[in-house]
Amino acid sequence: TEGISMTDQEKLYALSDAFWNAMKNSDGETMYAIADPNCNFVHIGTNANLDKEVKYYTDGIFQPTDITVHNRELHTFNDTAIVLTDVDYGLLLDGSPTTHHFMVTEVYQNQSADWKLIQFTFTALVH
Repeated sequence: TEGISMTDQEKLYALSDAFWNAMKNSDGETMYAIADPNCNFVHIGTNANLDKEVKYYTDGIFQPTDITVHNRELHTFNDTAIVLTDVDYGLLLDGSPTTHHFMVTEVYQNQSADWKLIQFTFTALVH
């Protein structure tokens, strides 16, 4: 995390926490506040723009049951920051319980001194 202030590190981890909590609580307002309007989300088998992603949660298509973060790493590149989140993500998907172990790549961009989520990608880990 060379080249990024401790304050920005804290902000990025807080934004990551807030976004995960917003998903868990189906809080579309917070999801919109953190993400850039052009943010893209990649899941197993689908991708979505911000409006579609928020709708998945607020309409109950994705219903998180347990989100366990095992580890996070922060990497920065000028005005871009990447938070790698190692997580077990349990949810009801169309009423059926599922749990996946993911490495989630959260990409944030510093836009006018405000960090915004611009990409959120779930990658399934097998082990």
